[in-house]
Amino acid sequence: MKNYLTALEHCFENGDFVKSRAGNVKKSFGYQMRFNLEDGFPAVTTKKLAWKAVVSELLWFLEGSNDERRLAEIQYEDTKANLEDKKTIWTQNANADYWKNKSKFKGDVGRIYGVQWRNFNGVDQIVNLIEGLKQNPNSRRHILTAWNPAELDEMSLPPCHAFSQFYISNNKLSCQLYQRSCDMFLGVPFNIASYSLLIHILAKECGYQVGEFILSLGDFHIYEEHFDQVKIQLTREPKTHPSLQFEQKKINEYKTSDFELINYEHHPKIVAPMNV
Repeated sequence: MKNYLTALEHCFENGDFVKSRAGNVKKSFGYQMRFNLEDGFPAVTTKKLAWKAVVSELLWFLEGSNDERRLAEIQYEDTKANLEDKKTIWTQNANADYWKNKSKFKGDVGRIYGVQWRNFNGVDQIVNLIEGLKQNPNSRRHILTAWNPAELDEMSLPPCHAFSQFYISNNKLSCQLYQRSCDMFLGVPFNIASYSLLIHILAKECGYQVGEFILSLGDFHIYEEHFDQVKIQLTREPKTHPSLQFEQKKINEYKTSDFELINYEHHPKIVAPMNV
């Protein structure tokens, strides 16, 4: 994860200090990181990764749900009735003041990522992506997008990780993601793990090995509330990447507990508030 830490330090030391929609930030524009998934799973090691939150959110996206309470069910592997006091990383968005007038039910987060992945104006992008990867590996149209301009006002949060392209070479599946808005301390390590996991799932589904995850950052920033935490993280030496272990199932049959990081060694977690 040294390339992530280099980007984090660059933003912290050289970013412009400005007022943004969600608070004061240091920010920069345009950066690319590459992760060779054959070398191990790129889970951040200079703090603890919220692994169950990563897995459950991705499975929630793949399910196409817009219900934050359904995310809780996936994360905790229990029913909604038993999880009223359990929060997820989308709880704040579901309960945000700016969204309350648009919310249609408790837990509604609108037509966000998973909805667009599975129903983009009637198109199931996941089905099409898997079919394309299997049937036409050399295509330049292996695209997954969550940015639907016609429905942005129907989302509790417009997509940050907006557009990804998949690529096959030497029987290895790679993905490049364009992320328009990048919370460097909380969000980006989470996104790196999420899309690396997606590559693993799709590769196994389509009969490929894993290749690279390439992350292209647009506006990448550090919130002022995270400055002290970033200083702590930048003093820590990265540890060896873990490996990922899971048995293949159908896309809609996976559970959060099916995915395990093997030999995941990390520094203690660093607590920080999430800006929404």
